[in-house]
Amino acid sequence: MAGFWVLLLTLVPWLELRGSIPLGVAAGLDPLLVLVSAIILNIALFFPLWLCLEFLYERTKHWRIVRWATRNALKRKATVEKWGVPGLAIFVAIPAPFTGVWTATILAWLLRMPVRRSFLAIAVGVLGAAAIVFAATMGVLGGLGWV
Repeated sequence: MAGFWVLLLTLVPWLELRGSIPLGVAAGLDPLLVLVSAIILNIALFFPLWLCLEFLYERTKHWRIVRWATRNALKRKATVEKWGVPGLAIFVAIPAPFTGVWTATILAWLLRMPVRRSFLAIAVGVLGAAAIVFAATMGVLGGLGWV
């Protein structure tokens, strides 16, 4: 049952694999399985988000949370425009809240970046974030004797 919660946590916008990898390892699940599952699910999240954005945005753009998320994403506009696809990948690779697939996909969509280039950048960023989070998790939890 812990595996279900770990996968579900991977879908939460402000946590994604940044929260699911430490939780899964701390719950005693196989670290490699947690890592691979979180990466695959986090990357796969891109497609439904991208496809649904136009439909959802037009119907929800007046909602407070949508306006807040749009403002949050657009704060990163200058950086992404300056650095392009590598900048988007680096943005996603930073393991901090609101720098994951959700925000990057919304930002790429708002900036009308090409879908293939956006996906590539976001996938590379997810791999980078996963490596950082996994290394930190294994170092911290391993050092505490939990793993």
